[in-house]
Amino acid sequence: RVRYNSRLQTPRKPKPPMAEIRTQRRLAAILAADVGGYSRLMESDEAGTLAALREIWAMHFNPAVAEHQGRVVKTTGDGALVEFASAVDAVECAIAIQGAMASHNALRAGQARIEFRIGINLGDIVIEGDDIFGDGVNVAARLEAQAPLNGILLSDVVHGQIKGKVGADFTDAGDFALKNIAVPLRAWRWTGTALPAAAPATKAGKPSASIAVLPFTNMSGDPEQEYFSDGITEDIITDLSKISGLMVIARNSSFAYKGKNADIRTVGRELGVASVLEGSVRRAGNRVRITAQLIDASTGSHLWAERYDRDLTDIFALQDEVTQQIVEALKIRLRPAEKPLLSEGGTSNIEAHDFFLRGRALLRDLQNSTKDGAGVFDRAVAAFSRAIELDPAYAKPHAGLALAYNYQHQNHYRTLSDPLGLAVHFSARAVDLGPGDTFAYYAAAVVSAMSGDVAGMISACEKALAIDPNFAPALESRGVSEIRSGNPLAAIPYFERAVRLDPASRQQILHFLGVTHLLAGNDAIAADFFRERIAHVPNTDFSRAFLASALGHLGEIDEARRIWRELKAINPRYSFEQHLGRLNFRNTARIREGLAKAGLPE
Repeated sequence: RVRYNSRLQTPRKPKPPMAEIRTQRRLAAILAADVGGYSRLMESDEAGTLAALREIWAMHFNPAVAEHQGRVVKTTGDGALVEFASAVDAVECAIAIQGAMASHNALRAGQARIEFRIGINLGDIVIEGDDIFGDGVNVAARLEAQAPLNGILLSDVVHGQIKGKVGADFTDAGDFALKNIAVPLRAWRWTGTALPAAAPATKAGKPSASIAVLPFTNMSGDPEQEYFSDGITEDIITDLSKISGLMVIARNSSFAYKGKNADIRTVGRELGVASVLEGSVRRAGNRVRITAQLIDASTGSHLWAERYDRDLTDIFALQDEVTQQIVEALKIRLRPAEKPLLSEGGTSNIEAHDFFLRGRALLRDLQNSTKDGAGVFDRAVAAFSRAIELDPAYAKPHAGLALAYNYQHQNHYRTLSDPLGLAVHFSARAVDLGPGDTFAYYAAAVVSAMSGDVAGMISACEKALAIDPNFAPALESRGVSEIRSGNPLAAIPYFERAVRLDPASRQQILHFLGVTHLLAGNDAIAADFFRERIAHVPNTDFSRAFLASALGHLGEIDEARRIWRELKAINPRYSFEQHLGRLNFRNTARIREGLAKAGLPE
């Protein structure tokens, strides 16, 4: 019997019998991912593991899938199933995920690693609603179970599709007898030991050569000469950092081992490098003696060692020689544009350079919030000013003055009418005098940030990184520039690369990552980062203010107010408005909104 719609008086089509419903099928590339050791991680730290995975899905996995035109079919807490129209997209996405996880785990130094296995297959799938089934899916899941941690296992059909089209080499893994799959399947393996050679500097990846330069020991018998031995170390780090084929750990993390009798193999493991340079400096009158030895961090064996005994007037040539011999020992091929950069010292005046080294050491004290801020500021300005008197065309001391006056603007050591104006003046002068000087561009980036010139900040960071791709402070500043530009999630790769090069910066970058996710609306992830930073820096007031905002957005009002009470106990005179004003942080509407939801400030 045909039924009619009473309003339209049109016949309804009878539903076909179930047997007549046609099954939807299509060919797709399927990526199956799973966290290795998930049960162990959950047993050890359930809350921390769940928070870390929530962060990974939002920061790394889902953005990589979207970038490579994939669709997340489902997540299972510890894994995910993703479909792609292209096998090339699926494999490139998997490589990107594993690369991002390498950086993510570097950021979580000292914590349990979250590591993926990934399997990829190309085959026929059955579609039911938003879910997919079929042998194409089953094979991908079985390959994932056989994949190496941090690696990828492909079916032979996928390898045939991507060969010569992706920037990674897969090795023949042989035939696999997979559960519930009748015929053995040939597979191809990528172990995650290297990323595509064309990967940009801001993405995860480990160059074939990597080094940490430990602070050279001051053998002069005079503690006042500490600035000189530290300066030699920093100059060698700076020169090596300019080499694109070499990953160089930043000064801050290398100097964490100062005064410690650390085992070289432990240093290599903790900093993730293949080799370590250590040495000593003895300065006596107009003579300087430097010993240096390059050590294989995996075995502790010596790769190269040398002793130099020279006139102090030869110090620049000596540093160049040390750098060149390290490059040769590590078998690194310099690009033509890099060779002149290695000898770019900025001055031929030894005394001017010596005063610059003194001033730079004093800047470190200002950065570390020394109690005698006014006295240290005065001595830094005097040292840099004397260097400029001795060589007016020397860019580095101009940059040093720019940073010193920038710190004065922030911390008010002295009563000066316009310290920020002085900082702007000296940073511009430094860039004019040193168009190839990373330190000059870094000072310009810092001062631009304080002046609210985001475009100038980005430009200065990019120029610094073009000269020195290993310069972690410029990477960190570049990430901050993305936050200030209103692109918070774009900051993450810069922060991750900065932490890989400078693990000691992790505590500060935890705060920036929290800000990134707070501005992007990922409030739970933001709260996790702020809580972790507070655990590392218990007396922080600023991270507590941002955590209170995130908790306000999450509706955790009582907890937000408790955090604010902690903040006020730490710093009774704390003012959110004044703090933001000193940092010239502008895109704050969402931060203020979270505080307002919590009824803060009270």
